[in-house]
This record gives sequence, structure tokens and C-alpha cells, in this order.
Amino acid sequence: MVGKKSGKALLREEGLERTDNNMDLTTWPAVNMINQKNYYTEYLKRDDQILPLRLLQEERRNRLTASAKDRDRALARAKSNEPPDVEMDMDEDAGIDEMGGGSGDQDASGIKVVVIHPGSQSLRVGLASDPLPKTVPMVIARRWKCNESEEFGGEPRPKRIRLDDGSIPEPEKMFGPEFGSQYNAMCAELKIHMRANKRRVLPNSKELVVNYNSRTPHEEISEHNDPMRIDWTEIGSSPEEAPDYITGKEALRIPDDSEPRYKLFWPLQRGWYNEHEYRNKTLLFEDISIIIEEAIKQQLNLHKKKDWAQYGCVFVIPDLYERQYVIQVLEMLMRDFGFGRVCFIQESLAATFGAGYVLACVVDIGAQKTSICCVEEGMCIENSRVNLKMGGADVTDVFMKMMLYDHFPYADINLKRRYDYLLAEELKIKYCTMNETDISVQFCEFHLRAPNQKTRKYLFKTYDEVILAPRGLFEPSIFDHSDKLRGRRRLIGRSEDLYDGSPNDPTSAAQSAIIKLINPQADSQDSTSNGDTNHAFAASTSSRPLPTLFDRFNDSDMPNSALGSPAPEGDGTPGPAMDGLLNGTLNTLGSSVRDDVLPVMALDDAIFTSIAHGARGDEKKTHDFLGAVMVIGGGSQVPGFHTFLEERMKQRKPGYVKHITIGTAPRELDPQGVMWKGASVFGKLSVTNDSWIGRMEYDRLGARLLAYKCMWSF
Repeated sequence: MVGKKSGKALLREEGLERTDNNMDLTTWPAVNMINQKNYYTEYLKRDDQILPLRLLQEERRNRLTASAKDRDRALARAKSNEPPDVEMDMDEDAGIDEMGGGSGDQDASGIKVVVIHPGSQSLRVGLASDPLPKTVPMVIARRWKCNESEEFGGEPRPKRIRLDDGSIPEPEKMFGPEFGSQYNAMCAELKIHMRANKRRVLPNSKELVVNYNSRTPHEEISEHNDPMRIDWTEIGSSPEEAPDYITGKEALRIPDDSEPRYKLFWPLQRGWYNEHEYRNKTLLFEDISIIIEEAIKQQLNLHKKKDWAQYGCVFVIPDLYERQYVIQVLEMLMRDFGFGRVCFIQESLAATFGAGYVLACVVDIGAQKTSICCVEEGMCIENSRVNLKMGGADVTDVFMKMMLYDHFPYADINLKRRYDYLLAEELKIKYCTMNETDISVQFCEFHLRAPNQKTRKYLFKTYDEVILAPRGLFEPSIFDHSDKLRGRRRLIGRSEDLYDGSPNDPTSAAQSAIIKLINPQADSQDSTSNGDTNHAFAASTSSRPLPTLFDRFNDSDMPNSALGSPAPEGDGTPGPAMDGLLNGTLNTLGSSVRDDVLPVMALDDAIFTSIAHGARGDEKKTHDFLGAVMVIGGGSQVPGFHTFLEERMKQRKPGYVKHITIGTAPRELDPQGVMWKGASVFGKLSVTNDSWIGRMEYDRLGARLLAYKCMWSF
């Protein structure tokens, strides 16, 4: 009898028994678990692991070595054993300053550094060694089917209201009842203020101006009798010989009726890309590149681009910039222009370099935007940055409106025509003032020079239009803001974070506070329609002054505490609640809300808001910023502007009368060129070696270098 076999015996007979052949299940090495209580890595924690910093250290080391060799060579050549007159200092800064070889002298003099400062209306370019920049219009004229004054049915600017039959009403009704009522209210307020200051006010001043302007005819002057005749740009005898584009001042002198037609394009508007007038962003970037390239070739006589590799470039960017703009500019300077190295500087910081300020609240009133920023010890305070979309061009526009309202003799003026645009700018510069002592019925004249026409001489009178137009910066509701957001984000989207997709353009607590004051529902809206935007703006630009965050620092006009002693507790003392307001929801506005709400506010309110966020409740800093308000830019060149701004700020804050001071640029500097001058000084300083972006670095890392090279958090 055969016994019962076990299961193992059966598996052995059938060949299914599991045996160990001492072979691993896989050849992949097994990794032990990391001890979570004690682990450490050095990845990207040392400077020599980061390419830009490693190259900088090597450059410093090479300069120190070269400097030491030069000193040893000088000692060996000396005839005596006495050391040379120059003291030997082998610290790191000395090696950087001396820069062995010839490059140190070139950097110190700036002959190999190009400084570029583009704006909405003007481009300033020059070498860092130049005392003043070359200024050219930031415009390009391209061959087009029609010029800018013939587009949209020939609608003029300022826009007139038309009746049902297509005719234009009388001047008092030409711009609608809202403009007329606000203009009359400003006139009445000015009369009250002048009488309170014991100024002489004639009761029939307006009637004298209106009667004279409506009855005085113009006088025609033949071209050979006009000593100031204009040489218009010639584009060739036939359309085939006409160039595809023209830049600079020649573009503004092209006749409007030229064959073929040319249209003016301004690629930068209100500190943004001009996305409304362009079909695609490639043409937009190309126009910016052409304008800057032609300016460098014509103004600096650098005609061969292959020589540009020997030059460095300092580029001035806005305080509240857009990342896409900076990245695109860096690519243009490196790839298209081929500069050897590039660095960036913010506008307000450049202004302090140019004017010699250590601490200041910089107010730059440009052609189409006004930027405000507090600068302390060579750094822009990020939360104090303000960018308002108004400037000198709005003053020109409303000045022409007021003149036409008072029966301006040249009733057909159209700022879309090139010669009318230049005429309006000339009249604003010549006659606008903010000194009340100059306000009276003034007799004025101008000459209208148009291509292929006789020169016309106009006589007219002015009264309060010359002071009310620049006062629009303090009552911005008088300006026309209907087209300022048109085309926004149509071609170029927002910059987004690579990892989470959130918008990463720089923000400012002061700018967010202004947007929230304009539209209190901004933080709860994802987007705002056009109607909501207009309603929000109307609420922000009403006749009553807007409350600013500066008002919450001290409810009383005069601080109660003495200098150095703590302020009493109460509503007027900044505390945790105020800090929460500054750090809280003001910075959490959605990017779509920021793009849909137009940031416009009275200039003095915006200055107080910027200082409030820059000082952050520190009373001493508040006094310092109020005592160092530096006003620059072309829009601030109106006579009496600085005095008027200082008086208005003192009226708003009587408790800070002793501290408020409005400063200006040095006398030898043009207020419009202060930023360019500061950028040229910045380009010649040896410590800016840390900010230079080299070609090899850019080829390897691209725009990621900006995070290491910029002096601010990019």
C-alpha cells in the first residue's frame, strides 16, 4: 500500500516547486528611506552654484589679479625703492573700481554706454558721457491707405457733438452740457479764490474775450514773407520712391495730403503698449525696435550694428512695470541690437540719481501718465508706487476745449492733424500758467502754418483758460477718459507664473488702494464692464475730494505728540488695524479688475496715498517724504505749478505745513531729462557691475537672469 504524498512532493514532481536561485527580483538598486529628522542639501545654496553669481566672482577675481600685476609692474619700473604715490589697497571694492586694463576708464567716462529712456511721446537717448540727451518723438509714420485725421470719418479731436442734421452747435454746446457745467463751476471757484486773495476780478472778462474772439478775422501771409516758415518732409516725387516708414521729427512734418498717405503710430501710450492701433504684436514690437534703432544711428552716429557689441546699454523702465515689457526689451537689446551687456533701472530711482536726492517722493508728470514713488536709500518702496493715466496731453486737450468754448478764432482745429497738434502744444507751453497774478484778459497771437497753404495769423484773447487747464490735474473729471482703456489686453496677455498660472506682474498697495477708492466693489468683481468702468470713474472724479489713506494716519490736523515722544492712543494713531488695511485686501485685487479700472485721481490725493504706504505709519518718515517731494517731467513745467501744488497740499494737511516742501530738479538740468541723467550716472558707477547682464549669461539662462540681476524683486 502506497502512502499519501504531500503537497510539496506533488509540486516537486510536477516541476512547480518554488526554489531560491539567489537572484534578485530586479537589477534596479534599492534606495533606503530618507531620515526625515536629519537630512540636508546644498543645492542652489552657495553662490558658486548659480551661474550669474559665479561669473561675477570670477570677474572680480580677475580684476584683482590684473590690478595686483599692474602694481607690481609699476613698482619694478620705479627708479627708487620708494613706493609710488598711489596707495595700495587690495580690498575687493578697490579692485572693482580700478578695473585693470582700459575698460575701467571707459566705464568711468561712459563713452561705451548707451542710455535709453522711452516714453509715450518722446524718446531720450545718448551716451552716458553726454551732458544732455538727444530727444526725438516716439513715433513712426508708415505708408497707409489714409492718415490718422481721415480715419473714422474724419472725426476731429477734441470730439464735437453734432446735431441731427450733421452740423456742429454753437461753441457753448459743442462739448455737451456736462463739460459746460463743470467748466463754469471751475470758473466760479477761481473767481471766489481770487477775490479772497484780494485779486482784481473784472465782472465782464468773459464777455470781452468771447466778443473779441468771435469777431476778429485772421490775416493771410504769403510764404516768402514768413521768416519762420516750416520745411516739410519730402517723401519723393513718385509713390514708388517713397520710403516704407519715417521716424523722428521728420514723421511729424509729413504733409497730411501726401501721396502716398502716411499714418502716425505711437507704439507706447499711457505707459502701456498701444494695442488699439496695431493688428498684431509682431508689428508693435518691430516699430519700437525701429524707432530706437534709428535714433541710435542718427543721433549717436553709431551706424554699424556690428560695433554695438562693444557698448553697454542702460534702459530706463517704469516703476510699476509689466514683466512682458521688460522681457521683450531685454530680448530686443540682446538679440536685435547685439549690445555687449544690458542693465535696467527704474524711473524714480534714476530721478534721485540725477537730482542727487537720497530720500524723496518722486512725482513724474509725463505726457500721458503720472508716476509717483517714494525712494529711500537707493531703493524704490514697492508699496508706494502709483501710476495715473493722465498727463500733459490731457492738459493740451482740455485747454483746446476751453479755448473753443470761448469762441477760439481757429474753430476747425483738429489735434489729429499733425500741424494742429504741434500748434496746440506750442500754445500750451507759451500761455498756460498757474500764477493767479497773471490772470487777466491777455492779448495773444499765433501763426498757423499748414503744408501747401498760406500762413495765417490769428489774434485772440484769453482769460482764465490758461490756469484752469493745468488745474485739471487736480480735478481730473474735466479730462476725457473714454478711449484710454480701448484695446487693452487685445494683443498681449498678462504675465503668468510658470507653476501655478497666477498673474505675477508687480503690484502696489498704493495703486490697489486708488483702484479700490475708484471702484469700492473692485475686490469682489472678477471683471468690470465698460459701463461699470465709466460709473466707477465718475465716482472717483467727482467734485468732492476723495478720502485717502493718508487721512487715517491722523484725524486731527496737527500731531499732538512732540518729536521723540509717543503719540497718544486713539483713532488717529496707526496701529494693527491700519497695518491690516495696508497689508490686507488692497493687494488681492484680481488682475482683470486692475486692467478694467482706469487709475485716475487728483494729483495731491495720489501723493498723500503714496507717502502713506511708503512711510507705513512712521511719523518721521512721513515728515521726510513730505519735505522731499520732487516734481519733474514735462507736465510740471507750467509756470507756478510747484508753488500751487505746495499751497494745495498745505491746505489739505494744515498739520504738516512746516514739513511740506516741493523740490525741483537742479537748475542746469531740464526736468524732462532728470531720469535720463540719473541713468547715465548709474551706468558709470562701478557698483552697477552686479546689474549688468552679459551676452553669455543671457544665451544660457535667458530672461531668468532678471531675478538675479535686477536691483529689485523681479
